[in-house]
Amino acid sequence: MTVMEQRDAYRPTPPPAWQPRTDPAPLLPDAEPYRVLGTDAAAKADPRLLHRLYAEVVRGRRYNAQATALTKQGRLAVYPSSTGQEACEVAAALVLERRDWLFPSYRDTLAAVARGLDPVQALTLLRGDWHTGYDPREHRTAPLCTPLATQLPHAVGLAHAARLKGDDVVALAMVGDGGSSEGDFHEALNFAAVWRAPVVFFVQNNGFAISVPLAKQTAAPSLAHKAVGYGMPGRLVDGNDAVAVHEVLGEAVRHAREGGGPTLVEAVTYRMEAHTNADDATRYRSDSEVDAWRDHDPILLLERELTHRGLLDEEGKKAVRDDAEKLAADLRERMNQDPVLDPMDLFRDVYAEQTTQLREQAAQLRAELDAEADGAQR
Repeated sequence: MTVMEQRDAYRPTPPPAWQPRTDPAPLLPDAEPYRVLGTDAAAKADPRLLHRLYAEVVRGRRYNAQATALTKQGRLAVYPSSTGQEACEVAAALVLERRDWLFPSYRDTLAAVARGLDPVQALTLLRGDWHTGYDPREHRTAPLCTPLATQLPHAVGLAHAARLKGDDVVALAMVGDGGSSEGDFHEALNFAAVWRAPVVFFVQNNGFAISVPLAKQTAAPSLAHKAVGYGMPGRLVDGNDAVAVHEVLGEAVRHAREGGGPTLVEAVTYRMEAHTNADDATRYRSDSEVDAWRDHDPILLLERELTHRGLLDEEGKKAVRDDAEKLAADLRERMNQDPVLDPMDLFRDVYAEQTTQLREQAAQLRAELDAEADGAQR
């Protein structure tokens, strides 16, 4: 008698692989973004942390403005501003220890600078001089990543390798909402969860993937909800509340360091400027929408809290602004100096051992440069 002939008696039991691997309830994010500033919880915020966040966010806003101006002066080829997202950038930098690694996207130059990277070195890629202007190993900061989301699998690989070696290292990978629509996003989260890699995925949901609004990218309740499908916690936070972002990312980093595995954090924020200096944002969003977000500016939120607690006065504001202006002036002065570039650098650091074709091309260019130099001397 076959199984089909025993239909009434046959009751298949799903094998273990069909059963839920984890309880989804603890992994679900809150229904609303987590906030601190403007709530009762703000009274417990450390005054020193408030001052540090405020100073760094103000510096970040001035840095963004100066870098944008440099594009108009022809000193930068392109600049993806993080104006309006400074709370996310600064918090991401401050929650990491020196031994940890930051994996930024092309919009996260401010996070690299807030972590201590020289501002000119941070802008080298966007200037078009080198792929990266700093030593990633020295600064524990991966090269700024222009292809969307490809830095996420790299972060997972490094974090997993560190765990296997027994190194107490956490990787924090930053990505935009547009990057969450890429295949690399899926692959990175899946591997990280299976391996319980000590990595934090930080999605800055600024509303648009260039001109595509979030509603046309995903039907999920939030990007943080995507974490549940991979078996990791999802956290939803107000991305303009610097204290809340710092707290949520700090908890995720500690969770990863203690062996708890990865976390996906979605920060709800807004890109106040255009996608880059080559973008016309008025073609896909209204001025009234941008103005509505100005009342929720990360600088304004911190100023309100500091002022309310008697921790900031006009003199204090001026001191912070003056420090930010020094940063901008130094950046402006050094970026206005023409870099000395060697065309032969095109062939260096490409392969450990150059290919035959590369050696031939290098020799051809060297001959052309030598001929040009001889002609100039005559």
